[in-house]
Amino acid sequence: MTTPSQIRTRFAPSPTGYLHIGGARTALFNWLFARHHGGTFVLRIEDTDEVRSTHDSVDAILNSLRWLGIHWDEGPETLEKDRGPYAPYFQMKRLDSYRAFARKLLEEGRAYPCYCTKEELEEMRRLAQLEKRPPRYDGRCRKLADEKRREFEAAGKKAVLRFRMPDEGATTVPDLIRGNVQFENALLQDFVIMKASNVPTYNFACVIDDHAMEISHVIRGDEHLSNTPSQLQIYKALGFEPPAFAHLSMILGPDGAKLSKRHGATSVLEYRDQGYYPKALRNYLALLGWATAESQELFGEEELFRKFSIEGCQKSPASFDPAKLLWMDGEYLRKLPTPELLDAAKPFLEKAELWGKPGLEKVAALEREKYKLLSDVPKLLDFFYKDDLDWTEKAKRLVGDGSRGMLGDLAAELSKLDSFTAKPLEDTIRGFCAARSLKTSQVFHPLRAAVSGRTEGPSLFDMLEALGREKVIERLRKAVHPN
Repeated sequence: MTTPSQIRTRFAPSPTGYLHIGGARTALFNWLFARHHGGTFVLRIEDTDEVRSTHDSVDAILNSLRWLGIHWDEGPETLEKDRGPYAPYFQMKRLDSYRAFARKLLEEGRAYPCYCTKEELEEMRRLAQLEKRPPRYDGRCRKLADEKRREFEAAGKKAVLRFRMPDEGATTVPDLIRGNVQFENALLQDFVIMKASNVPTYNFACVIDDHAMEISHVIRGDEHLSNTPSQLQIYKALGFEPPAFAHLSMILGPDGAKLSKRHGATSVLEYRDQGYYPKALRNYLALLGWATAESQELFGEEELFRKFSIEGCQKSPASFDPAKLLWMDGEYLRKLPTPELLDAAKPFLEKAELWGKPGLEKVAALEREKYKLLSDVPKLLDFFYKDDLDWTEKAKRLVGDGSRGMLGDLAAELSKLDSFTAKPLEDTIRGFCAARSLKTSQVFHPLRAAVSGRTEGPSLFDMLEALGREKVIERLRKAVHPN
């Protein structure tokens, strides 16, 4: 293990789509580990998939990390601008480095050109399946005669470059979470390190970059564990010291299947657009495959930095529970000071044309215990400001013919009040009930429905105060005379 001052972690996404929950968890764990040790967190864009990599995906990844509050010390700030001593942080801008190391392996006999066509490779896989063997490249181009190679090249056949894996023995992956994991070399194949386009593959480029960027710890999802023996052989062939590896547990949906779209949103930006609070989502992601000895659930940011450790990471799959995430989001929102809550909900309030409305902070505080998502804020408050209420069916029934006379009389009583605040309002309305031998429910429920169009909401008397005399009386009279 390197000393804390040397800790360098990285998150290296492929920009072929949005940043999903699994990738966000990986980025978070690398960030937390680096912060815990006072180290450096690097963001690198692995864009060597020439067909699927897009600029839009790069922007989506950067925006997702920024929204989550995961800040990288080195890496791209935009598509054109990098920050850090090991720039560039886009692999397609580092091609000369990969090609130089590929030539070195070729010259030393550790790699060889392979001219096999897609059809030939498919036939190898088919025969392996028929013979119940692992589908792997059979090495037929390993000892290709120079004459045959020249013949292929004269015919215009394009070659990939394959790394020659050892035939015997085993490759051991020392994993900080799983311990030593052994892979029999006989079951591994000579893998492609440079495509016919002279662009590197993932397994080759990440080794070159992790070495060049002095990455001390590679923390990533367990789907990469099977790639690690191939990468370790590259480290060995080039004389590089490999980093420490830690492979995080898989994330499953509530039904025990691998997390996918059928379990709900998987893109980080979808959670933003639904109204999740970024610090709550970040807290929840930290618990997917990691725990403290006390099974603590809610953390402040600095507390997460202090407490996060690889030792707390678990081998067993983590389960993504949308209900628990929603609960946690509500816990975070209820603790926010009202100005901070409104600021976080600003995009949703602006969309509902409520941002900047008078008294918004006061009415937002009334519903504090009910917010689960930031998108709930305008939904719960819009009736305070609407000219035309969106009546629920239940509210319509409460303000029927049997209640209109009573509501008209109540409007007359309330219009006489000197102080239209919660306590005088409560005293007057309760007195109104007593004078007419009415149960409070016979008055309170129709009153709420008449002034809000709803049967649920904040404390009745605080709500009336916040609405104000003019609006309450106007809405009561409108309920009495709907036409």
